[in-house]
Amino acid sequence: MDDTQELTDTSDMVNLHRVFRNAMDRAPALIASVPEGDLARAALVASYYDNVLSLLHVHHDSEDQLVWPRLLERCPDDAATVSRIAAQHGDVVESLAVARQASRDWAATASARDAAVLQDALATLQADLTPHLDDEEEFVLPIAARYLSPEEWGELPSHGMRAFDGDKLWLIMGLVSEQMSAAQQEMMRANFPPPVAEMWANFGQQAFENFIAELNE
Repeated sequence: MDDTQELTDTSDMVNLHRVFRNAMDRAPALIASVPEGDLARAALVASYYDNVLSLLHVHHDSEDQLVWPRLLERCPDDAATVSRIAAQHGDVVESLAVARQASRDWAATASARDAAVLQDALATLQADLTPHLDDEEEFVLPIAARYLSPEEWGELPSHGMRAFDGDKLWLIMGLVSEQMSAAQQEMMRANFPPPVAEMWANFGQQAFENFIAELNE
């Protein structure tokens, strides 16, 4: 890389990581807020986790396809660091799958047993995920800022949006937006594809606000 080349702004990934960190931190209180047998409340909290965990899945898929191969090709001096951190996805994938299934099981029963299983699964996921997020922020983002162009970095959100398999895209959009500055929010909205921008304006933002208000009750 030319030392005079401007660095790519990779700070948006820190905002995304905060969505995952916050969800993991909130898990004990949110799960405990559901009385045993309250299927409606369990479905609400489980829906929050289903969508956040779906986001985590596509986030890692985006990195696997669009970040790691390019960095390994372009920065051989940092290959060991990049390979080590990329390999951490393997540590997360199993605990992520267990947590996703536990969330669905609990939504169907609202039982105390399934609530405890979900809480344990999310705690395990958090233990696997947090060091990975820390390493990405400390080591990978500075490397990516040097070796990936703004256009290449900009491919990650659109890839994730296309691959997202949750049922509440507006929830994810709102959670990520909450972590952004006003300028970042404006830029994000300006880059929405027209159908997404229309969805957000017509009902998505209000749906997000209503969902979060109910989740926080």
